[in-house]
Amino acid sequence: MTETAIQPEIALSASAAARVAAIAERQKKPAILRLSVEGGGCSGFQYRFGLADTIEGDDSVAETAGVRLVVDSVSLDLVRGAEVDFVESLGGAAFRVTNPQAASGCGCGTSFSV
Repeated sequence: MTETAIQPEIALSASAAARVAAIAERQKKPAILRLSVEGGGCSGFQYRFGLADTIEGDDSVAETAGVRLVVDSVSLDLVRGAEVDFVESLGGAAFRVTNPQAASGCGCGTSFSV
């Protein structure tokens, strides 16, 4: 019998956790980043990020360095297994989702299709 590794439902990178912690401290809010998926964008769905004050009963939670990433149960079906990262480049700085559920995405990285 072989053991299979349990895939986390969603993950938060160390760089994303550090960025959320800095933003939350400036805004005097809890270090809770909410990721949700909404219809729209150039590929059909788009990611939405915001600081949350609380964790809801149906949220899935990932924690890195004391920072929590929360995703509601409906959005989780579209981002299960994804990692949220924070990247800085010449084009700017942004949260980026590496989503194994996405069949395609757009150039800006905020919109995807399944």
